[in-house]
Amino acid sequence: MPTSTTKQTVQPSETWSWAEGEQLVVDLTPLREEHERVFEPVASPDGERLAVAVRDEEVFAIAVNGEAAGEYEKAWQLGFTPDGRLYGIVRADDEWTVVVDGEPWEERYEFAWNLKLSPDGSKIAVQVKREMEYSLAVDGVAWERSFASCRDFALSHDGTRAAALVQVEPLPEADIVKFMEGTWSVAVDGDPWEGRYINVYGPCLTPDGSHVAAEIRTDICEYTIAQDDQPWRQRFGTVWEPCYRPGSAAVVVPVRSEGQWTLAEDGEPLWKGRYTQLWNQRFSPDGERLAAVVATSYGRWTVATDDLPWGETFSDAVRAPLVFSPDGRRIAAAVRDEGRWGIAVDGRRWPVELEMVWDPVFSPDGEFVAAKVEHQGRLTLAVNGRIWSERFDRLWDPTFSPDGTKILVRGMQGDRYTRAVVSLDTLAR
Repeated sequence: MPTSTTKQTVQPSETWSWAEGEQLVVDLTPLREEHERVFEPVASPDGERLAVAVRDEEVFAIAVNGEAAGEYEKAWQLGFTPDGRLYGIVRADDEWTVVVDGEPWEERYEFAWNLKLSPDGSKIAVQVKREMEYSLAVDGVAWERSFASCRDFALSHDGTRAAALVQVEPLPEADIVKFMEGTWSVAVDGDPWEGRYINVYGPCLTPDGSHVAAEIRTDICEYTIAQDDQPWRQRFGTVWEPCYRPGSAAVVVPVRSEGQWTLAEDGEPLWKGRYTQLWNQRFSPDGERLAAVVATSYGRWTVATDDLPWGETFSDAVRAPLVFSPDGRRIAAAVRDEGRWGIAVDGRRWPVELEMVWDPVFSPDGEFVAAKVEHQGRLTLAVNGRIWSERFDRLWDPTFSPDGTKILVRGMQGDRYTRAVVSLDTLAR
């Protein structure tokens, strides 16, 4: 299950405009009248730009604030880096690549997918296919070595190192012996580990990229963790994705043993508690606290922080990621109980019923929690459990101002995309 321990360090720029008020950035109506299809809108982090893909018959382009540019056979997975660079995956002349701020990478591939940013947002990586084999490309440079398959990958904090799950040997059809011998491994910067495993999952790296860990399957019903190609001696019925303890090379991972789940560190039990399920562990920004999604009994989900579960449980789900306040004192999560979504903070659910919620966001001082929500069929923002009166057809996650007194709202009503800076007093009314 997806887990992250590296905090995104890119903060809202103090150079952004935080003057209160609403600004119409672009009305997409003329663009829709000019083109057959307008889709996949994405707003820049500062809210000043809206990018969309447009299509006319078999020709695609990318438009920013209503101005279309480029000519591609396909364009998809548009996004902005934290520093505002616009990226996307495109196909031209029957080859795939990545375009950044209108400039395509020089390298071309048979196919490209699963684009990811490094945790600090500086590097762009994508899985690629070439000559019927699979590999990874980072900032336009593919690994020299390709593999029979490539399942997923992870990047170090600054993106200078990468680890991918790769099939290093072909597996003939119905060859059970070969399957049990193992054909999968982990490639680090293109070089595979010597170990061969039945399956590998969930790669993670220390922030500096000096260590790599991953789940491995060693037998029909045995799993463990390998770090730098050295498997733990302990074996478990199941494990979930590992993570690194901040500031160390210690690996923390959910493990199932004797029918119950707990957290282990470097192969040894870390928490005393035993749970029906446990996954999606996450450290606080300072590394002092550790939380995870747990089931205290069958079908009752909650959050445990330092092995202490919340008193309130939820019937359907506690969705990752768990979100710590910047100082690590508080924790928030999206939860679903009896078919109703909500936000729970420090074990207490907001007293409002919602059709859908997205990831909560803490103010810099940790006193306020904001989230994009669906309420009465429309999108809006909720702050500390209070629903804002404005409604949108499309809305992006809120961003707090550096002083924590305002929120940047990026939303669309019909074809009109607006950028608004709203005070917390107004949002919390």
